[in-house]
Amino acid sequence: MSRFSFDRWLTATLQQAPLRTNSLITTVFGDAILPHGGAAMLGSLITLLAPLRVNSRAVRTSAYRLVQEGWLEAALIGRRSEYSLTASGRRRITHAYHRIYDAPQKEWDGTWQIVIVPEGLFSHEQREALRRDLLWAGFGTLSPGVYANPTTDLGLLHEIATQTGSDNKIAVLSASSLGDDRDDALQVVVQQSWRLDQLADDYRRFIDRFEPTLDWLTKRSAATPEQLFLLRTLLIHEFRRTQLRDPQLPQRLLGERWPGTAARQLCREIYKKVLPGSEQHLSEILTTHAGEVPAAEASLYERFR
Repeated sequence: MSRFSFDRWLTATLQQAPLRTNSLITTVFGDAILPHGGAAMLGSLITLLAPLRVNSRAVRTSAYRLVQEGWLEAALIGRRSEYSLTASGRRRITHAYHRIYDAPQKEWDGTWQIVIVPEGLFSHEQREALRRDLLWAGFGTLSPGVYANPTTDLGLLHEIATQTGSDNKIAVLSASSLGDDRDDALQVVVQQSWRLDQLADDYRRFIDRFEPTLDWLTKRSAATPEQLFLLRTLLIHEFRRTQLRDPQLPQRLLGERWPGTAARQLCREIYKKVLPGSEQHLSEILTTHAGEVPAAEASLYERFR
């Protein structure tokens, strides 16, 4: 077996999974910048992302688009620009990253939440916005206009209804299976409604891609702070893209060999090893209008508890 080379691994990873700059910047703000106050000078963000083969023009264009989409806001500091998360951006990222860093719910009482979206009460745009938010929150599609989730926080469902103008326009029901969760028909419904086969393949690809880096981190002590930051960023970026499509169903519905469990454990182990050194690199590169970025919030070191 050839010796692991981080540079070769980085090049192969970027070729196999090309980065979308908008999404990458969202990852970096959520994972690395938010714990330090949520703001960064554009020039330092460009420097931070350059080793990931992202050029300055792409960063500037994507930052502008994220402002238009309500994720970021820009402030001119002399001739330079500082970008920071909006209140809406903070809220969306905080909710998403709870799903990434916190362990999935372990207990389940067998209850399902059913959301029925009637015909005729929504414009096409409103219906699509509601559908996207329900899918993002982990609902599966049982049939057109009928969605289900076994673990939904009703507070989150109320927030989705409020934000999409769906209050009093959707029916929310509670249900429970007459059989147990090993019922063959229920297993088929779960597989089809959440496309779990595709999700499982994505988790296996994640494991195949990042497992060699854990062995490298364990055996090699000479990794540079920059390498650790790049690995941290790609790790969370890849895990986030898969995890946010994961409905986080109860383990009883997934089975003992669900690859998402192994993927989360691998991500946790790598993150623990890269965090200190990656924070050193971040503090050396990232700046705000006041100079150095503030110290990290304590919650940064409680991730993947």
